[in-house]
Amino acid sequence: MSTSPSNPLSRLLHDCHAWDKSRDSFPGEHWLVFGAGVALLLASGRSSSPLKRALGSMAGSALLYRAASGRDGVAKLVAYLPAAKGLLRIGR
Repeated sequence: MSTSPSNPLSRLLHDCHAWDKSRDSFPGEHWLVFGAGVALLLASGRSSSPLKRALGSMAGSALLYRAASGRDGVAKLVAYLPAAKGLLRIGR
């Protein structure tokens, strides 16, 4: 029962999200996104413009979040760690 937003920007984001959920992922996608996020954070930190640093930090952080929480993200690998069972119980 998902309705499409009426705002053009919100509709575009909604459509992009729906497309991303429907497509097949490729092997190692989360590692590429992670690398892009780290590269963006490092590059934005060297900028002399505060606006570029802020926008680069936000975009880099968003890519790191996507890498960790995406469909095939690093968060799914945590379940295989020995200490993860305790951590997963705490989060509930």
